[in-house]
Amino acid sequence: MNISAVEIKIPKAENVRVTKDTLSVDLSDGRTISVPLEWFPRLVYATPEERNNWRLIGRGHGIHWEDIDEDISVEGLLAGNPSGESQTSFKKWLNQYQSRLTLIRPPSVKRKNDPDRK
Repeated sequence: MNISAVEIKIPKAENVRVTKDTLSVDLSDGRTISVPLEWFPRLVYATPEERNNWRLIGRGHGIHWEDIDEDISVEGLLAGNPSGESQTSFKKWLNQYQSRLTLIRPPSVKRKNDPDRK
């Protein structure tokens, strides 16, 4: 019995939009995939400027956000995979990120997403 494999061609990302609630990626095959931003906690905590500072990597097979050290693959989005980052890793990143923000702006300025906000 012969078994043949079907090669699935993963489309490439062409454009990215990030709103306060959604990550949307325009694909080379004409589709647009949109997922909840909460799937990617680093993007949730990022400023609008940081969210918009992205670049395509791997010839469009992924997206990278330099400011928050986040990488998301098109294949993962199409498979419906949220961030695979562990809680430990995310908490470490968040502590470093918030420390960096404190150096940039006064501590009296609290962000909407800040868990310490009262």
